Amino acid sequence: MEKTEESLVRPKVIKEDTQDVALRPKTLNEFLGQKTMKENLHIFITGAKERGESLDHVFLIGPAGLGKTTMAQIVANEMGSGFVQTTAPALEKPKDLVGFLTNLKKGDVFFIDEIHSLKPAIEELLYIAMEDFGIDWVVGQGPMARTIRIAIKPFTLIGATTKAGVVSSPLISRFSIPCRFSFYELSDLQAIVRRSAGLMKIKVEDDAASLLAKSSRGTPRVVNRLLRRMRDFAQWAGSPAGAPSVTESVVRAGLERLEIDELGLEKQDREILKIIIERYKGGPVGAENLAISIGESVETLEDYYEPYLIQAGLIQRTPRGRVVTNFAYGHLGLASVGGGEGELFSV
Repeated sequence: MEKTEESLVRPKVIKEDTQDVALRPKTLNEFLGQKTMKENLHIFITGAKERGESLDHVFLIGPAGLGKTTMAQIVANEMGSGFVQTTAPALEKPKDLVGFLTNLKKGDVFFIDEIHSLKPAIEELLYIAMEDFGIDWVVGQGPMARTIRIAIKPFTLIGATTKAGVVSSPLISRFSIPCRFSFYELSDLQAIVRRSAGLMKIKVEDDAASLLAKSSRGTPRVVNRLLRRMRDFAQWAGSPAGAPSVTESVVRAGLERLEIDELGLEKQDREILKIIIERYKGGPVGAENLAISIGESVETLEDYYEPYLIQAGLIQRTPRGRVVTNFAYGHLGLASVGGGEGELFSV
């Protein structure tokens, strides 16, 4: 089974484009969802502005597509500061980081995405910059080598990661404001659909917005991508190009064409569940055997397919291997005899 590179419902493989940027909120008031996080950030930002200080360093944690980059830009907007962005893999040598830091203006927000990928030498350089707003730089070689301290202007570092567990403890400890993103509630996703539809100048029925929210894996980036595809289907079905109307029937037909079900599962996801059920009697099955069965590597299985299947309650990782849950049987229209390891029959 081949991995789908152009997946609509897997935010990790969806690249940003100008349409994504156009739909992004610019302020905390425009940002929908993550209520407690927004309220806390508003308090911290207000306090920093009243004191005339830079905001303390912020650590954004959560799966792809939930709004970490957007929130970093919002923090800069709310602070009235400049915004400088890069990714950890782009910082190959210490001088790359030095180039960014020495060009920051006072109060700027410096955003590093995928911060878990920082190289140790660059991470150590970042520690001093975060704490003392300086850089220790070695000049010369051998007996003539010496360390000089380069002062940099006070700034706010915002680090974002999808893999908080692999970020080093010394780096985490230097962030004073941790923010953990959670998957969005259906009501928030429906509100996002309505907001995006307004910006896109299309009409969306309430039932259609609800169905899109259910199919989006709790992820704003996914629901916006699905909305744009439903706009295409609505125009193809005969709606005016200027103001297409997305109805529930359009969404159902569109999801069927895209082979996405109401739980946000693609064909590949359902095939994985069926393989565990049909070949391994519902499990348990080890990761290596399952990866071979679907024609993928173990890393692809664990990083690309399994996270949402687990989050949605469709499979479980146990000491003996992966096991399909009763919820998965019901979702696929199957039932099991003997606690998920017995004979299967259609409901």
